[in-house]
Amino acid sequence: MYILALNCGSSSLKYQVFDADTKKVIVGGNVEKIGSPDSFLTQKYPDGHKDKKVTEMKNHNEALNVVLFMLREASVDMNEIGGVGHRVVMGGSKFASSVEINDEVMRAIAEWKDLMPLHIPASLMGIESARQTLPNAKQVAVFDTAFLQTMPECSYRYAIPEAWYKNLGVRRYGFHGTSHLYVSKRAAAMLGKPADQCNLITMHIGSGASGVAIKNGIAVDTTLGMTPTAGLVMGTRPGDVDAAALFYVMEKLKLTPEQMTKHLNKDSGLMGITKCFADRRDVEENRESNPDCQLAINIETHNVKKYLGAFAFELGHVDAIVFTAGVGENDAYLREQFCSGLEEFGIKLDKEANANALARKGVDEAVISTPDSKIKILMVATNEELVIVEDTLAIMNGTYDPNHLKMNYSFAQKTR
Repeated sequence: MYILALNCGSSSLKYQVFDADTKKVIVGGNVEKIGSPDSFLTQKYPDGHKDKKVTEMKNHNEALNVVLFMLREASVDMNEIGGVGHRVVMGGSKFASSVEINDEVMRAIAEWKDLMPLHIPASLMGIESARQTLPNAKQVAVFDTAFLQTMPECSYRYAIPEAWYKNLGVRRYGFHGTSHLYVSKRAAAMLGKPADQCNLITMHIGSGASGVAIKNGIAVDTTLGMTPTAGLVMGTRPGDVDAAALFYVMEKLKLTPEQMTKHLNKDSGLMGITKCFADRRDVEENRESNPDCQLAINIETHNVKKYLGAFAFELGHVDAIVFTAGVGENDAYLREQFCSGLEEFGIKLDKEANANALARKGVDEAVISTPDSKIKILMVATNEELVIVEDTLAIMNGTYDPNHLKMNYSFAQKTR
């Protein structure tokens, strides 16, 4: 039996097919530029081989049909797909765990369309398409926000009029939860301690970025807020900004809410500072010749250190800082910047180990701190798809536990 993991973005669709017994990837791929005439699909195989198909895909329904065609071309029997796990970016406070999808769940997800106008419609279309094209497969929603729903009220509440919270749901939700769950389990295994005895700071740093404070195995705080624009500096999102400053800009420039939303999601962050780069690789490559690139690095480093300190004081004791996602897994330079000058607090980076710990060179995880570092520094390559697969399988088998500390995840074992 196979499990299909689907991740529908606003104009993309990522997928992986796993063998249910071995939990190994059989084939996977990515559809890009959905809605554009030049949309295309790249299918990848474990041996490194790739197939590319260029065809217009007007929406996620058409994209999924092309995906299924390509899977058949790869000799995947559609009748063997027993479950489909869907990454859903927003579950609010209603969903603190993964759930089997039914009409009620669909209606609840749809309630977040106004807040997540790019992601939620794409997720709903992907789910509906999968329900129609794979009617015999169990459909499961794995929420990006679920892992963060253990935060105490003092962490997730904003100091705003209570009616906004009660009637409109304005509060901190956090995102990237599936990634933080995975790396926290792997970090505990690397430390040789039960997950419920670990205090961690996990830093998911990619184009989007978030940090989470984890106390005794559960999330107690996060950098992101009600939307994915708060907290750390990101590729095109600003991180923390004075809310009143946004109203000032809107008034002066006569911007609509839609225009401001675009500026916050597409024109800010590293792009806003450098005016030309959203990718850290470009920023670093030009840092010596472009002062704005160096400034962008300084601002991002400053914000990461600020949150590391805040979370460390909040936790009281920290076993490890964990870096993951595209930048966290592959950017030794930025990891060194984030940890520099923290030796006084027992955080000591091993520069050689750090330089060698690169996921793009096949390193899945590594200790990158010195042996005498009081707080360990780890690099863990995230695997959100594996969480989706194992949650889907457990729900199918009736063994799923909403309390992730009680779930028997294969990746929580000490050896991989």
